Amino acid sequence: MSSRWRFRVKGFPTAYGARRLLVHAAAFFALAGAVPAVAAEKLVLAFGDSLTAGYGLKPGQGFADQLQAALRRDGIAARVHNAGVSGDTTAGGKARLGWVLTGLKLKPDLAIVELGANDMLRGLPPEQARANLEAILAELQRRKIPVLLAGMLASPNLGADYRRRFDSIYPALARRYNVRLYPFFLNGVTGQPGMHIGDRMHPNMRGVAVIVKGILPQVKAGLGAK
Repeated sequence: MSSRWRFRVKGFPTAYGARRLLVHAAAFFALAGAVPAVAAEKLVLAFGDSLTAGYGLKPGQGFADQLQAALRRDGIAARVHNAGVSGDTTAGGKARLGWVLTGLKLKPDLAIVELGANDMLRGLPPEQARANLEAILAELQRRKIPVLLAGMLASPNLGADYRRRFDSIYPALARRYNVRLYPFFLNGVTGQPGMHIGDRMHPNMRGVAVIVKGILPQVKAGLGAK
């Protein structure tokens, strides 16, 4: 057949079109190589009691979920792992910390430690709570996991001496282990109307939103974000 007779099959490019396609493909992959890699997702471990767990709240309303949403709204790719257990004391937290960390696929970029409220409500010795929290912080430090320590304040009805001994736990440990401190986890919630579920102790969705707004700058700083 004469070379001047050429047939084009529908769907297949001509020689000229094929060359253009190759040039465009090469340019695409060259540009793709120049695009910065997407930042890896940060992992935040929320380790605490019912205040962390989201007691009495629906999915999406608790501390971990609202904090994760707030971080993502601010452009921070983060996942907040809810390791809150209702009723947990500092002793319970100390006992389960190892298997919680072992169960994670990745090492947390930040651990928020929120424990002590149940020790206080049961009137347990503050020195005992301090020793347990110290063990938790020491283990996280050993594993090189940055910490944000969320403080708690004792109820006035426990007396001035108990309040002094208990309230001093968190600032002292934050200084000793050189970790970030959010002085009072329930700041802006305790004693405020419309911030609690029916038991008048645990924050409702609005109360959690106040907590998240207050603690968010510290969380972002702990993740190295502005």
